Amino acid sequence: MSLKSPLIIIFFLALCNLNAQSHSEKISELDAYIQKGVELWNPPGLAVTVVKDGEIIFKKGYGVTTIGSNNKVDENTLFVCASTTKAFVAAGLAILVDDGKIHWDDKVINYLPEFQLKDSYLTREITIRDLLTHRTGLGNTDYLWSMMTISSDSALYKMREVEKTYSLRSSFIYQNLMYLAAGKVIEVVSGQDWGNFLKERIYQPLGMNNTYPLLEMVKSIKNKADAHYDFEGKITKIEQMSADNIGPAGSMWSSVNDMGKWIQFLLNNGVKGNDTLISPTNFKELFKPQQIIPANEFYPTQQITKPNWMTYGLGWFQHDYRGKMVQFHTGSLAGMVAIAGMIPEENIGVYVMGNLDHVELRHAVMYTVFDLFMDGKITKDWSKELYALYHPDSETQKDPEPIKNTKPSFETTALIGTYTNTQYGSIKISKKGNQLAFNLNNTLLGTMNHWHYDTYKGVFDKKEYGTAMVSFVRGADGKLNYLEIFGEQFYISK
Repeated sequence: MSLKSPLIIIFFLALCNLNAQSHSEKISELDAYIQKGVELWNPPGLAVTVVKDGEIIFKKGYGVTTIGSNNKVDENTLFVCASTTKAFVAAGLAILVDDGKIHWDDKVINYLPEFQLKDSYLTREITIRDLLTHRTGLGNTDYLWSMMTISSDSALYKMREVEKTYSLRSSFIYQNLMYLAAGKVIEVVSGQDWGNFLKERIYQPLGMNNTYPLLEMVKSIKNKADAHYDFEGKITKIEQMSADNIGPAGSMWSSVNDMGKWIQFLLNNGVKGNDTLISPTNFKELFKPQQIIPANEFYPTQQITKPNWMTYGLGWFQHDYRGKMVQFHTGSLAGMVAIAGMIPEENIGVYVMGNLDHVELRHAVMYTVFDLFMDGKITKDWSKELYALYHPDSETQKDPEPIKNTKPSFETTALIGTYTNTQYGSIKISKKGNQLAFNLNNTLLGTMNHWHYDTYKGVFDKKEYGTAMVSFVRGADGKLNYLEIFGEQFYISK
């Protein structure tokens, strides 16, 4: 051994020590920043993990699982992953491509003969890749799972009633039901339930032993966050919304301890230890820009980040940030949030979970992590700027007022009955005390009070759903013909 070798070793050890010390300082700064952000945004609980240069360097819980309790959030507390589930489904399909069982551009109907849409061209031409990129020509159909109590198979069956919104692959509209179809492809090809397939091919190989595909599987687990909503300044626990009937689009539950392993795996290009779970070719396909996202589809956050472009990969949003390519995806269900974000070029990734509806501290933490590990310090108060963006001056956000001194042209009793819509189901109007009550598909219930003319203001029993205007309209014969809610017409049953 040359005399230089000990010096090289000493230098290398010193460099490693310096790097560790640098990470330690950044972690302390990040921790303090997150705690300050929690005080501003006031979520009951939050959990964060950070991966840098192949190592999980930070994982921590903040606050409590349930408002008013002493149940502390820790690194193993379960939160809903919501739409960050989509990246797992895309990765599962990549594994099946590696297995030679499917190809990205195979026609969906070859695997799901029951996959029928109103437009026969779309039925014939939509590919597996199209399912994952929100470019199928179909508008948003979330009412099929959020406003109806029907099975996943029934929801997909009802897609044949949906009109085409734009030409195939010409634009982008977020489409959860197409990820449900993607999960069905996994099941048909693998012979396994989509969740079991992900467990066998992704969760277990990565050591994600605290990750579950469905809410139904975590109900008995105690270390689990509850959903919350801010009702005029009072944070209240709400009923946990289930996405199990569109599982592959957003039903997973996990912890930051496990999600750190997922981000670590992704930053290692699909390799875990000595095992390549996804080939380099198909791993790159996941993160390759597949579809341009129109400017009107941008996240509100982009009003501050001001990207030059935004695209969608296979289960990932993408945009430029300070000359680097960001891969990220949010997840949201009523009262719960998540975000996964990475800059692979900088070998940095972050995952955030929270239990307050649309607490955009998740975005602030993600961009702060990027800045901290690119600049070595926090250079922008993302939390403060995003809070101002999402909490505009109330003086400029006044609620609409009804036109005064108007009366309805229908007697109250004339409004009672059942109204139907081929796509959206039925609404039953009934009397409840001195008020009118509505029941939409036995899912959304509430009461109505006269607003003006023949329009009533409906208030949902579940306060987190807010309000909706319900208008009653006469037909050409002068008789009550239909009611309109959410811009859709429900015709009175004869």
